[in-house]
Amino acid sequence: MAVTFSDLHTEAGLKSLEEYLSGKTYISGDQITRDDVKVFAAVSEKPGSAFPNASRWYETVSSLLAASFPGKAAGVRIASGAEAAPAVEAAKAAPVEADDDDLDLFGDETEEDKKAAEEREAAKKSSAKPKESGKSSVLLDVKPWDDETDMKKLEEIVRSIEMEGLHWGASKLVAVGYGIKKLTIMMTIIDDLVSVDTLIEERLTVEPASDYIQSCDIVAFNKI
Repeated sequence: MAVTFSDLHTEAGLKSLEEYLSGKTYISGDQITRDDVKVFAAVSEKPGSAFPNASRWYETVSSLLAASFPGKAAGVRIASGAEAAPAVEAAKAAPVEADDDDLDLFGDETEEDKKAAEEREAAKKSSAKPKESGKSSVLLDVKPWDDETDMKKLEEIVRSIEMEGLHWGASKLVAVGYGIKKLTIMMTIIDDLVSVDTLIEERLTVEPASDYIQSCDIVAFNKI
């Protein structure tokens, strides 16, 4: 149900606001709404001590609005009487774009507003989180299917895998028993670009590499 206030710049108007705010924090509900903004704009200045409810409400709304507009104010003085005449004349001459009742400081966001907000948020996250560009040294055990697997071909397949940020290093064949040997190979990776788990699961243990490679194990993983 709509609530009507009038002459909020007068003592009588402030008295009606004071009575309405008894036991309330905001004009409508338990948080600030457009109703508070509209009434706030109609109150010419902070109510005095004779209106404690209205004064408390005014301070609350003022602080919330200030937080929504973090820019540093340069200071504005509202003139009166003869000093205000030039400004009044200028206001009369300017085209009226919207009625006071149409003022909506919390209206629906446009697509441009949403996009700008998302870009600001992304920029904050990007500047707040330092980019990682470290490197790691990884030692892999690459195991064949059996003792008949061509280990030379197996190593060629491993080294043929290329990824940005991946560099293959020294390697050797290590006997594991029953005539079977495994390939132990070193690689250096850029952490932001290469996931070892992804390398194993999506490159080393799928065809055509899986024709030679039975499994891969990470033996050592050290930051450089």
